Amino acid sequence: MKQTLLKKSWPLWLALLALAGCTTTPSVTPGGPSTGIPAGADSASPAALPSWNDQAIGDSLQGLRQSCRTLQKKPAWSGVCREAGALADNDADAARRFFENRFTAWKLRDGGRDSGLITGYYEPLLNGSLNRSERTPWPVYGVPRDMLSVDVPMSQRNRGTLRAKQASPGRLVLAAGGNIEINPADFPADPRGIRLKGRLSGSRLLPYFTRGQINQGSIAGSAPVIAWVEDPVELFFLQVQGSGRIQLDDGSFLHVGFADQNGYPYQSIGKWLVDKGEMTLGQASMQGIKDWLAKNPQRRDELLAVNQSYIFFKPLPGDNGGPIGALGVPLTGGYSIAVDPRYIPLGAPVYLSTTWPHSSEPLVRLVHAQDTGSAIKGALRADLFWGYGTEAGMYAGRMKQQGSLWLLLPKGVSPGASL
Repeated sequence: MKQTLLKKSWPLWLALLALAGCTTTPSVTPGGPSTGIPAGADSASPAALPSWNDQAIGDSLQGLRQSCRTLQKKPAWSGVCREAGALADNDADAARRFFENRFTAWKLRDGGRDSGLITGYYEPLLNGSLNRSERTPWPVYGVPRDMLSVDVPMSQRNRGTLRAKQASPGRLVLAAGGNIEINPADFPADPRGIRLKGRLSGSRLLPYFTRGQINQGSIAGSAPVIAWVEDPVELFFLQVQGSGRIQLDDGSFLHVGFADQNGYPYQSIGKWLVDKGEMTLGQASMQGIKDWLAKNPQRRDELLAVNQSYIFFKPLPGDNGGPIGALGVPLTGGYSIAVDPRYIPLGAPVYLSTTWPHSSEPLVRLVHAQDTGSAIKGALRADLFWGYGTEAGMYAGRMKQQGSLWLLLPKGVSPGASL
């Protein structure tokens, strides 16, 4: 992660009225989207882009090399990936010429608009231990051994009791002669998917435990504990982000990422506080919620239980690289973005022109589309990954700016080509 990209500190502001969820979104196979480039659009050399000559293109080259770990297998990208790998690391002029000579820039639009919402996300850093103690009493759970999943198509949701059988550990399949009963009406409605998560009670599948039940100890003994952390509120926000790092007793870091979820749709605790008249919409930020909890500690469990969704984690390899994005490569702080892969092909360079959080100061940078997110929808929507830790969180939390995007494609590749 490039912590040097964080140029000044800001108070933390992270709106929780929608879950960005970049790292909790299933991976999308890169290639072949319908870009946000209108038919007949003009193209330009990267050299003609605003503030192009002011950019640290050498840093952006490293992001492209990460993308090329996946893109190099594709004919449209194999040549530029070979050339990117051969460039000297410390030759910024050569890197600039490379992008100018090998890419065409296309202005992204969405209908009549040429700018959209740019937000930010980050990896939290928590204090913890591999052992439970008075200082670290809160478990970071892995996937529970008693949690079962079954896919029930929407067309069968209203057919009353269904039958299923065990297909593999943790997995059920619908089967007319199965020995397990499922009533889909018992389960939370989630229009985003067809997968139900449950637990057996005799021969009946019941919804899996909610956050409130889990926080009360309902899965103690049935789920592995990856680590123990100091603060349940920080653990909650780790789940909102979907991945993070835990600093252990010996100073080392444990990197954890999304493994599974308990089957309940996400509910915003910020929105709940606003609806209850506890704070205004402008106060419904991460820091605003923490401040409210500091004044109302007796209501902590009540508030956190509003979001019944619970994330289970798994250890990730290494402790120095960034989290793995939807492209399958590590993210780089300040140079990776989450996009809607229906419009922007994963792995492609994207020229971003926006402003610094809560500022009119320009933030212009050549970034790379390496991740996706459940709230990132549309050709002009992007989520900038800021890195990990407190300072990254300060930037990510306040990032809610308007910005423009240019998609860079290898010369000779048309926007409609399969990438």
